Amino acid sequence: MRLRALIAASIFAISAPAFAQTGPGIDRPVSFKELAERLSPAVVNISTSQNVEANVEMPEFPKGSPLERFNDFFGNGEGRVASSLGSGFVIDAEGHIATNNHVIEGADIIEVTFPNGDNYVAELLGRDPQTDVALLKIDTGNPIPFVNWADSDTAEVGEWVMAIGNPFGYAGTVTAGIVSARNRNIDHGRYDDFIQSDVAINKGNSGGPLFDMNGDVVGMNTAILSPTGGSVGISFTTPSNIVKSVVEQLAEYGETRRGYLGVNVQAVTKDNAKSYKLSESYGAILTKITKDGPAEKAGLKRGDLITDYNGKRLEKASDLGLLVANTKIGDVVDIAYIRKRKARTTKITVERLKEKSTKSDKAKNEPVKSAALGIAVENITDSVRRKYRIQGNAQGVRVTGIDRSSRASGKLRIGDIIEQVELADIEDVDDFAQKADAAMEDGGSVMLLINRGGSYLFYSIADGT
Repeated sequence: MRLRALIAASIFAISAPAFAQTGPGIDRPVSFKELAERLSPAVVNISTSQNVEANVEMPEFPKGSPLERFNDFFGNGEGRVASSLGSGFVIDAEGHIATNNHVIEGADIIEVTFPNGDNYVAELLGRDPQTDVALLKIDTGNPIPFVNWADSDTAEVGEWVMAIGNPFGYAGTVTAGIVSARNRNIDHGRYDDFIQSDVAINKGNSGGPLFDMNGDVVGMNTAILSPTGGSVGISFTTPSNIVKSVVEQLAEYGETRRGYLGVNVQAVTKDNAKSYKLSESYGAILTKITKDGPAEKAGLKRGDLITDYNGKRLEKASDLGLLVANTKIGDVVDIAYIRKRKARTTKITVERLKEKSTKSDKAKNEPVKSAALGIAVENITDSVRRKYRIQGNAQGVRVTGIDRSSRASGKLRIGDIIEQVELADIEDVDDFAQKADAAMEDGGSVMLLINRGGSYLFYSIADGT
């Protein structure tokens, strides 16, 4: 079950935890006390607020009226505020904070609270839905506690790990366990490569750190498997090497810039391995080559089996996607592959994967106001569609505000989708404002096609109405 739920050296001195012998060459920690005390100041609670606009206009009582106090209660059409809680961790002294994308997605306000009670409003620098990672920034004016990254590739099954987070809003909760498995695919996204542990993770732990016994972050707690909604000892953590790579890109560009080869792959079975004269199953078989993509330019063909990427053996087919994604755009990499049972090599220049931009919708979707109609509208972006559960076939602009003294008041509602002006489809907010204002100026009236929750209505708005 999914939870809804710059890099520098640590300013804290690192000392090894106390261990006790349990057998020849086998250690276990006596206590997590020292690690918890040292690391907790850098783990934060993240709360978000989201304005959920009402679909109807509420009454506004005049000033001085005995009922005036109810104006705030009704919200004057502005709706209520929805909140969510999660965790995050500070990754440098300048105030960069890593967390899960699903913790902050759709938020209008993001607040960060430290264990000592200090509270800051955070800026969202960027987010990556593919890996469920987001990067925040706060300005404290002073250096703040932060933690270091571990090399997650070195984490082994059976090693002790410790989590700090805010399950159910209980700040600074410490839990511990062991790494249960590596390289888990839970159908969370195309770059699944989770660390599984038995550390108790619950709602509110999302975005928090999983530490190794050196006190370094081995991963970001992202999901759990649970038939009950609570921890049953199966939790999934995004490896630190993936998180670190993503946040560095978000810090520099505000979005991810992943590598691209232009291939589709499938896993190598035992029978496949025999056909390629391999003694064991590993690598990735190319099932599709994108025309004019990097792989085609390098001479690769459908049916080739890639065994090594830039000197690293592909233990499974999904390894290729992760390695390519983390390759710098423009780098030339060595590819070892098998074709017709013969080993070959080639070089490929990695290009940039074209992805939908995740830069802030707010930056490109400021509401535009129609002077003639007295209403404000916004574009229907993917996030707006998700936020207000707008049907997939609805196109046009969404009403976000209505002047009470305007011609549209009493006819239009906040949340209405305007699909046409004068029987002409609407492309975006600027197109709407130009067409609506021009129609009012020319004829003193404008006809709008309104989509209201799936029901279609024509409204004519004219001078004096």
